[in-house]
Amino acid sequence: MTKHADQYDVLINGGGPVGMGLAIELGQRGIKTCVVERHLEPQPIPKGQNLTQRSGEHFQAWHCEERLRTAHPIPEGAGIGGITTYGTLLSDYHYDWFNRAHVGKYYFAKNARLPQYATEQVLRARAAEIDCIDVILGWTGVAASQDDCGVTLKIRSTDDTQSDELTGRFLVGCDGSQSMVRSCAGISENRSEHNRLMSLLVFRSTELDRLLSKYPGKAFYNVLDPKLEGYWKFFGRVDHGHSWFFHAPVPLGTTKDNFDFKAMLHSAVGQSFDLELDHIGLWDLRIATADTYQNGRFFIAGDAAHSHPPYGGYGINTGFEDARNLGWKLAATLQGTAGPHLLNSYTEERRQVFQSTAKDFIENYIEEDKNFLRDYSPQKDRALFQAAWNARNLEGGEIDMYEPNYAGSSIVSGKGNPSAKGKHLVQARAGHHFSPSGSRTSIANPNLLGKFTLLAEDTDLVSRFRDTANDNGMDLTTGSLSTIDVDAYKSSAILIRPDGFVAWCGRTTNDCDGVLKEALGFR
Repeated sequence: MTKHADQYDVLINGGGPVGMGLAIELGQRGIKTCVVERHLEPQPIPKGQNLTQRSGEHFQAWHCEERLRTAHPIPEGAGIGGITTYGTLLSDYHYDWFNRAHVGKYYFAKNARLPQYATEQVLRARAAEIDCIDVILGWTGVAASQDDCGVTLKIRSTDDTQSDELTGRFLVGCDGSQSMVRSCAGISENRSEHNRLMSLLVFRSTELDRLLSKYPGKAFYNVLDPKLEGYWKFFGRVDHGHSWFFHAPVPLGTTKDNFDFKAMLHSAVGQSFDLELDHIGLWDLRIATADTYQNGRFFIAGDAAHSHPPYGGYGINTGFEDARNLGWKLAATLQGTAGPHLLNSYTEERRQVFQSTAKDFIENYIEEDKNFLRDYSPQKDRALFQAAWNARNLEGGEIDMYEPNYAGSSIVSGKGNPSAKGKHLVQARAGHHFSPSGSRTSIANPNLLGKFTLLAEDTDLVSRFRDTANDNGMDLTTGSLSTIDVDAYKSSAILIRPDGFVAWCGRTTNDCDGVLKEALGFR
């Protein structure tokens, strides 16, 4: 296996969606990358389906968005929206929920819905087109070590007949919540235990599709059952006709053989219906966050760095953002343009955003639903319940508030703290996502450039930034802002990072060198 003996820039243990996305991010930047993945084919479990507009931007950056849109066609008019119901799925009490289209104008891409295995196929196909990416399927990392010069990853074939080792400059563990890389790096976790055993069911039913015709345009369904104290019963379509998945708590001690899962599904829907079970999975509900995302030359991303229940569709989207954030920073370090603090900013930015996601959204959902179900019910006071239920049915809600940002990060200007909470604004703000201006002028989509981009109204300022970048060996793209754009962004100069976040903005500056060096981690 001569190929396995190559020296790489970056080794990635785990070729799921996050590992493959990171490989593409690095490979497009000319970084010699090797992905080790134990599964020959993506596993047909329908998880990670709800892709945000921001994830759509990642696929633009990875030049495979069009393939993503056609990978899992949705019938015309079927829709990908969500709904919340009270008591049972067919309840008379329901409202539209998690309408991501509400914030669509703030992004350069649309949201999407498809099962993770279809997403993985798109990413595998794109990675195969990039010469500096090697993918080793049917193998898995079993041990890892590092020294001052690089890393070594020991790998073994999944049939347990062969072993080998790879060497590189850096190693990234995208190897799930039981991450071997995290263990070898000696990185500890902080866990929030909920003492709940959860089930994942995959089943087929055309009758359920017929029953849910009362909710047109919906693809996922959240059932609030008072007995579950805020924990969800959650249905999702795999396709738009007969395949489904379902999450719900089950009693502690439940096994695949001692529990009536079909009866649970009938109870959740509110009536019996024909179905065929294809998969039963059980898992413990907890939220885990690694105490750091880096130790020396070892990094972790995706579920290896943070794991949580599938509430709100944050998992795969958060993992993709890890890949975009880490990828350009590793590339800049390997190419010699990064400052000494750039790689440290990966943990600084991404860990705080996930902590906020867990606290302000996932756990907050559980607590808010628990309190509502405790305080209101149609049996106790129908009028009071109806008023409180209607008050929850507000357009936007958590979708509006979920705006991950790096305000106050050491590599962006301004104050604040990285967080998942924010406001969707066109206005340019340091540390926040750069949005379309909404004007008819042509603003370059930074996701298609993959570089630092300066947009400015003053041509002299553009020239000074360009000269400073050239002096520092930095690849900088520049463009102009019209008067209309300046009014929309409330800034006449904006420096955008390779991952599409604003590093600096203002009217002008006499310190172009300082602005660029801060963004590259020299300060």
